[in-house]
Amino acid sequence: MAAKFFYVPQTNLLGAGCLNEIGPQISALGLKKALVVSDKVLAGQGIVKKVTDQLDKNSIGFVVYDETTPNPTCAQVNKGLEILQQNGCDCLVSVGGGSPQDAASAISILATNGGDIRDYEGVHKAAKQGLPTIAVNTTAGTSAEITINYVITDENRGVKMVMVDKNSIAKITVNDPELMVSKPASLTAATGMDTLTHAIECLLTKGAYPVSDCLALECVRIVFDYLPTAVKDGSNVEAREQMVYANFLVGMAFSNAGLGYVHSMAHQLGGIYDLPHGVCNAMLLPVVTKVNAPYAPDKIRKIAGALGMSVCDESDDACADFVIDKIVKLSEEVGIPKKLAELGIENPDLDKLAENSLLDVCAGGNPFMPTKEQTIEMFKQII
Repeated sequence: MAAKFFYVPQTNLLGAGCLNEIGPQISALGLKKALVVSDKVLAGQGIVKKVTDQLDKNSIGFVVYDETTPNPTCAQVNKGLEILQQNGCDCLVSVGGGSPQDAASAISILATNGGDIRDYEGVHKAAKQGLPTIAVNTTAGTSAEITINYVITDENRGVKMVMVDKNSIAKITVNDPELMVSKPASLTAATGMDTLTHAIECLLTKGAYPVSDCLALECVRIVFDYLPTAVKDGSNVEAREQMVYANFLVGMAFSNAGLGYVHSMAHQLGGIYDLPHGVCNAMLLPVVTKVNAPYAPDKIRKIAGALGMSVCDESDDACADFVIDKIVKLSEEVGIPKKLAELGIENPDLDKLAENSLLDVCAGGNPFMPTKEQTIEMFKQII
C-alpha cells in the first residue's frame, strides 16, 4: 500500500472566544504586518474589525483588502497581491468563508512563487511554501481555512480552477462560533450542506481510507443533528459550535482523501453562472449520490448506519434510497432551492457544463467516471 500523507495546519484554534488568542499566536511566529483579506459584507458587519482589533492589541500592523466576492477571480487575486507587495506585508489574515480563504491562499502562493495564478491549476504545482496565512473562518461550511485546496475563477475562460497544493496550507486557523451567530439562515443552510457534501463525497472517493472515513462519518452525524437548529436559531452557540466541529473534521478528511463529481459539476455552475457553491452542491448531492451508490455500496451502507438505519438485513438499494431520502429531506428542511430556475438559470449550456465537469480535477476522485451523456442527464434533473 502506498504511503498516505496527512496535511493539517500546525495550529488550530476552536471554540467560542478563541479569536482572542490570534494575536499572541501571530506574534509567536515573528510576523509583523498582515494583509487582511475579506469582503465588503463582513467589513460592513464589523467582523473584520473584530479581527483587526486583536491585531492592534498585539502591535501587529495590517492593511485591509476587502474586495473579494463569491467565486473570487484572477483579477481579485492580482489586486490583493499588488496591495500586499506595496505595503510590505509578511503574512496574510483571511477573514470569511471559502471566497476570502481561497483568495488569500492564491495570493500567498504568488507572493513566494511568482507567475500567474493560472499556472498553479492542478495538483502540487507550487515549488515553495506560500506566505504565512492565518485563516479566520466565519462560516461552518467550506473548510477552506484548513485544507490544501483552493478555487479561483478564471473570468476569461469562465472556469473555476481547482488547486490542490500542500504549499498553500494555513499556519494558523481560527474557528470561533461567536463570529457566525449573525449569519443569515440561507447562508447557514448553504454552507452546512456544503459540509455534508464534503463528508459524503469524501467517504465515496477513491482516495478514502480509514482515517478519512472516521472523520467524515462523524461529520455526517453532526450535520444531521445540528444544522436544522443552526438554521432556525442562528444565535444558538451550541449548534454553531457543533457545526464548527463538523466543518473542521471533514476539512481534514477531504483535504487528504479528495472529493468527487458533485464538486466537479458544482464548480461549473459557479464558474459559468456565478452561482453560490454550497447551494449548487446541495442541489446536486442527491442526484450524484444516486448514480454513485452502486459503485460504493459498502460506504453507502456505513452512511445509512450513521443516520440510524439498521442495515444488517437491508439491501444495498434500500440503504441507498434511505440515504438519498435523508439528504433530500434535510435540504428541504433548511430551505435549499431544488431547481436552477429558482436561481434564475432556465436554459443552461448543458454541453459546456458537462464537458467542463469531465475535466475538473475533482472528477478523478469519483468512484467511477461518468460519461458526458450521464453528466447531462444529471444536470437535467436540477433544471
